[in-house]
Amino acid sequence: MTELYLQGAELKRRFRALDALLVRHQALWRPRPFVELKLPWEAEHPELAAWLRARSLEEAESAHNQPELLPAPGVFSVLAGETAALAQVGALPSATLPDAPPRLNVDVPGRKWQQIEAFASHLGFRQPVAHWLDWCSGKGHLGRRLLQPGQQLTCFEHDPALVAAGQQLSEHHKLQAVHCQQDVLAEPLPLAVFHTPVALHACGDLHVRLLKRAAAARCASLAVAPCCYNRTGTSPYAGLSEAGRASTLLLNLDDLGLPLSETVTAGARVRLQRDRSMARRLGFDLWQRQARGVDEYLPTPSLPVAWLDKPFADYCMELALMRGLEGLPAGDWAHFEQAGRQRLAEVRNLELVRNLFRRPLELWLVLDRALYLQERDYQVRVGTFCPASLTPRNLMIVAESVPACG
Repeated sequence: MTELYLQGAELKRRFRALDALLVRHQALWRPRPFVELKLPWEAEHPELAAWLRARSLEEAESAHNQPELLPAPGVFSVLAGETAALAQVGALPSATLPDAPPRLNVDVPGRKWQQIEAFASHLGFRQPVAHWLDWCSGKGHLGRRLLQPGQQLTCFEHDPALVAAGQQLSEHHKLQAVHCQQDVLAEPLPLAVFHTPVALHACGDLHVRLLKRAAAARCASLAVAPCCYNRTGTSPYAGLSEAGRASTLLLNLDDLGLPLSETVTAGARVRLQRDRSMARRLGFDLWQRQARGVDEYLPTPSLPVAWLDKPFADYCMELALMRGLEGLPAGDWAHFEQAGRQRLAEVRNLELVRNLFRRPLELWLVLDRALYLQERDYQVRVGTFCPASLTPRNLMIVAESVPACG
């Protein structure tokens, strides 16, 4: 499989190959170990299931970001090779990026600034940019990094506090930037052919909206690094391109969240809180199934971190009341608390099968967006703009409109 970025006819070829892979193996990646005590595929692959269930939480954590390297038995290695090959995509071409003005990165967290630098260093357009449009800009850090003498910058942001803070920063750096309070999902939207929209990690419907409005306005160039595909009001997922709409995949919000399950930035304290919270939820789930006499997962709301300090009995009883369940019999709380910790290890290890399809599904979604632009006469490139260690959401779409003939 090539390590180059994708463009031209390869966009559709790779999409179709990924689509066939995801459709063929959806019985493996759709079921969620967190909500199902026994996964349907375990009966077909008992050796793999037993091997994964016997592993520790620490072993699962060590394989989380690179499940394809796990020496698991049975079909796992075949799946790992196939998914890794189809998900492989190289870096986009680098572009000359002038040095940033002094102290421009003040007020920007270090990792975010590195992502901005990486994104900006891959914006190689044939035609010079006249007017940058920083989409869902926050304080406008990306737009200010891109702005060069002779260019203009407009920043669209919905939060008025961020608009005001961004305008203040632009004025402090003596940059000609206009920060607008703008709901990018609203109609009408002031987008013009001379704009070059850019979006670094705009969520779900927000970046989809950019693609549609930029194509409608015939913007000469644009670049997007998508994020949070499950932040959408449309379920099941509606394909953007002709190939996407022709797919038999019916992706729900849980499916769309699979690519986001990879994490590389959480600190030790955050991971510990996450693990304690998930273990408690799983212990609660085991108890409520027995107490209700109903063997099914019961969705629960997000809880404050302070709930982790409650005695486990209080945690379960109060959570049951939140779900309108009264009069449930008390359980052997020490047993269910320990069972929750054990189940967390099993869940994390069983999830490694799903995780093989994490990147293929994300690339499928990104290529659906790229093909949408290609069908509207854009030359499109898809590749990475930084290593996954900086951000797992490192796929980027760069598009330029094809001039009309004649």
